[in-house]
Amino acid sequence: MLTCLVLVIVLLDAQTAVPARGAGNVLRADDDQARITAVKKISNRMRDLTISSPAVGGSVPVRVILPRGWHEDKQATFPVLYMLHGGDDDYTSWTRETDIEALARSADFLIVMPDGGKAGYYSDWYVGTPRWETFHTSELVRLMEREYRASASRAVVGLSMGGFGALNYAARHRGMFQYAAAMSAYVDLDDPVVRLTLTLGSSRDGIDIKDVWGDPEKNKANWQAHNPSAMPEAFRGTRVHLSAGSGSPGPSDMKHQLDVVLVGAVAETTLPKSIKAFASSLRRAGVRVTTHHYHPGTHSWPYWERELHNIWPTVTRVLR
Repeated sequence: MLTCLVLVIVLLDAQTAVPARGAGNVLRADDDQARITAVKKISNRMRDLTISSPAVGGSVPVRVILPRGWHEDKQATFPVLYMLHGGDDDYTSWTRETDIEALARSADFLIVMPDGGKAGYYSDWYVGTPRWETFHTSELVRLMEREYRASASRAVVGLSMGGFGALNYAARHRGMFQYAAAMSAYVDLDDPVVRLTLTLGSSRDGIDIKDVWGDPEKNKANWQAHNPSAMPEAFRGTRVHLSAGSGSPGPSDMKHQLDVVLVGAVAETTLPKSIKAFASSLRRAGVRVTTHHYHPGTHSWPYWERELHNIWPTVTRVLR
């Protein structure tokens, strides 16, 4: 059992290493000081931005894919799809590991892929900094509106740690996102396996998980305020999609080394039960939720890319 938990820790907090405060938008006094300090043109429609962020306390890279009609209509505003990466990865992961650029060819909305730290947990840390939530939901949103003509129509998609982030942001900022999709995400911070995973996984990265949300018992209210499963009613008005694999390896895994496949299998095996329970609580709360539980499926990119294709028609409908 201990061996299995160690394997879970390695992957759930190093998710994409496998090969592949209250609700609403609260603007703090310093949130509007974020600025774009550099823009690198990657292609005709893709840019890498460097953003100076008071919330994070330094520079944060963000990759942006411009809408199809960006160059033609200089006055138009555009919906936004935010895509959040997993742990132990960065803002390049979606374009590095999936064909999102090809999917985006006909998309007339902004696609924004911000960095969230290798173990940032998409939260404003209890110890004060970094404030990733403030960066993503306040500073970055305002910069996209001001500099890239973003509208108030938004969706958010994330995988693993980023899937947790997508749910965390949708619940804590009601009305900000019309659609939130979480792939292979941990959804219940009260789950003992998740707590152990976060505690030991963050330690592996040189982080004390208490720095993120405080002590699980002494600061229980703060943990619950970041726990998707503890606030199903907060998702009302947002369409939610949850997906996870069975943990069984399939043909897509055979090109990887056995130890990598094993870690991905064990990590994914722990997720479906809690995701199903969370989906049921969302339905009881009147939330429009869809789920996809697939077999085979491990905690790895081939399945996440396939899931991206599965949800893409819904994303494009929501962001029209």
